[in-house]
Amino acid sequence: MRGTTRTMAVAGVSALALLTAACSGDSADPSTSAGASGSASAGAAGGSIVVNGCTPENPLIASNTGETCGGNVLDTITSKLVHYNTDTAQPEMDIAESIETEDNQNFTVKIKADYKFDDGTPVTSDSFVKAWNYASYGPNGQGGSYFFTPIEGFADLQCTGEGDDPCAGAGKPKAEEMTGLKVVDPTTFTIKTTEKVSNLPVRLGYTAFAPQPEAFFADPEAFGKKPVGAGPFKFDSWTEGQSIVVVKNPDYSGAYPAKLDKIDFKIYQDTDAAYNELLAGQLDVLNAIPVSALIDDKYKTDLGERTSQRETGVIQYVGINPKADPSLANPEIRRAISMAIDREAINKAIFNGTRVSAAGWVSPVVDGFQENVCGESCVFDAAKAKAALDAAGGYTGKLTLTYNGDGDHKAWTEATCNSIKAALSIECTATPKVDFKTFLTDLGEEKIKGMFRMGWVMDYPSIENFLAPIYTAGADSNYFAYDNPAFEKALQEAAAAPSLDEANAKYQEAEKVISADFPTIPMYYGKATMGFSEKVGDLKITPFGNPDYASMTAKS
Repeated sequence: MRGTTRTMAVAGVSALALLTAACSGDSADPSTSAGASGSASAGAAGGSIVVNGCTPENPLIASNTGETCGGNVLDTITSKLVHYNTDTAQPEMDIAESIETEDNQNFTVKIKADYKFDDGTPVTSDSFVKAWNYASYGPNGQGGSYFFTPIEGFADLQCTGEGDDPCAGAGKPKAEEMTGLKVVDPTTFTIKTTEKVSNLPVRLGYTAFAPQPEAFFADPEAFGKKPVGAGPFKFDSWTEGQSIVVVKNPDYSGAYPAKLDKIDFKIYQDTDAAYNELLAGQLDVLNAIPVSALIDDKYKTDLGERTSQRETGVIQYVGINPKADPSLANPEIRRAISMAIDREAINKAIFNGTRVSAAGWVSPVVDGFQENVCGESCVFDAAKAKAALDAAGGYTGKLTLTYNGDGDHKAWTEATCNSIKAALSIECTATPKVDFKTFLTDLGEEKIKGMFRMGWVMDYPSIENFLAPIYTAGADSNYFAYDNPAFEKALQEAAAAPSLDEANAKYQEAEKVISADFPTIPMYYGKATMGFSEKVGDLKITPFGNPDYASMTAKS
């Protein structure tokens, strides 16, 4: 959700030039273009803080962590080829010395020779190539494997069988390594994609692309419980259901060193409980003010100047899986439900105006955003909603809206159901799952009928990231059984475009296909509202909606 400079990546121009240009020039001042990037008064280096966390879905392996509970921790302890600027989200070189291409299909990556993991071993070309092959190899079951799909040879690493074990017998992959990855020397490797990928360098700062040390390959299971990274912090401990602790990495090699000595990600099952501990001085950073404290700006009275807010690359929406619930298979029924949701009234009553009603499926902060692609389908109109439902054949039965109970979703999902009920005379009930991990597991197993709340935090700053990872057939975050060849054709044409502007035009066509099919119901664009204690010195919110932990300080 940030306004960024539009920079073209033209065939024949190196990706290094793209990345360098993106970080200079006439970028808007983030303090004005993004609302407020959120900085508390300065503090000294050192010290420790407690921040709110949640239970990761999986062990802490970069290629198998696609949710915020584990991702927020991994982002502190890993470094990638590129780093996203805290103010603008534009990619900057990190482990990479350069990423060059002349055709957007063959890329040469040179990495810095002195980068090390926190166990003292060097980050080499092998650290990337072996990690990416491991992530892509079907039998390893890595949730982030999807991100490596463009690399030549990826298909040969996939299991082809069916049933309980698609990787057994004849279903075993044809290969264990992608032909599109080659180690040239310890600090150089090449990437070849099956087709042109115009924004590949922009993607390479996402967590799944992090390198792995040799210790990972020796015992991935043990590594997931005590990971090693090359980031500004290093893993210290994980007490199930209580906390995950990271400490400053004294041997960090990069340009974004930690100022704090320690961060304790304290695990909460309830956002209100976390807020109360913030008020009591037992929590130092709360990355989402609970709904109960938004009403009448209570959080401003409670915290005074100890709050921060900015628009972020986040979208919240309501999902539906027609395979799990055929009663919602007709997109016109889903469209009628969308028109029955009074987003503005819910925003005012529940969120105190701290959300931005969505009018499409892509965040306004990325290049390629198009206005009002959803049209009247995202505008509340009870009469039109009822007429649309009748024209679609009506709906019989009870409707549910499922949410994870460890997030602050009860009030707004109940309000959403009430709006649907009032406009369409459909019985609708907001239904919690115990926690996010259970919620995602049930979604993956297609156990959840009716509707379900979902949110997406951008992995990298591109319109493509709000489309391909969510709606491509078989993608890890496609919980909607969505499969449309026209959509995927538009994505392929976008990836092959010679410039970012031309690519974005094709991605916009793909979003229009989504608008026609209506697999999900857009709700709100993201705006992060955080609170912090008197102990916190500097606090900046990144465009991804997270605190910038590396730059954070604590007051003595």
